[in-house]
Amino acid sequence: MSTATEVKQIETVSVLEKTGIAVSRYGLAIILLLIGLAKFTPEEAAGIQPLVAHSPLMSWMYAVLSVRGVSNLIGCVELVIAVLLVLRPVSARLSFAGSVGAIVTFVLTGSFLFSTPGAFQLSGGISILGAAGQFLIKDLALLGAAVWTAAEALKGSESACDARS
Repeated sequence: MSTATEVKQIETVSVLEKTGIAVSRYGLAIILLLIGLAKFTPEEAAGIQPLVAHSPLMSWMYAVLSVRGVSNLIGCVELVIAVLLVLRPVSARLSFAGSVGAIVTFVLTGSFLFSTPGAFQLSGGISILGAAGQFLIKDLALLGAAVWTAAEALKGSESACDARS
C-alpha cells in the first residue's frame, strides 16, 4: 500500500471513529431524553409497571412509591443521564458519569429479559423472544454504546488530567 493510501485510510478511520462516538453518545442522549419524558405519562407508568414489578432489583420501589411515582423517578434519572451525556464538550468527567448512569440503566432494563414473564417463549421447541423480549432486546446494543462512550469520556478526562500535570 502506498503512503498516500495509508494516510487516506487513517484519515477515514479517524472520521468514522469520531462519527461513531458522536452518534452513539448523542443518540443515547436523545433516546434517554425521549424515554425519560415519556415516563411522566400515565400510559408509560402503566406500561413499565409489569417490567419493574417483576424485577428482583427494582420491585421494591413500589413499596415506597406509587406506580406514577416510580415512573416519574425513573424519568428524572433518565433525563439527568441524558444531560450528563451531552456535556462531553464541556466536561469529560460529567459525560463519563452520564455514560456510567446509562450503563446501569441498560443493565437493569436488560435484566428484565430474565425476570419478565413472557420475555422468552417456546415456539417449535426453541426459545424465542416474546413481545416483552422484542421490546427489551435493543437495550443490549444501547448498553454497548454506553460502555463505548464511557471509555471515550474516561480517556478524555485522563487526557485533561495529564495536560494539567
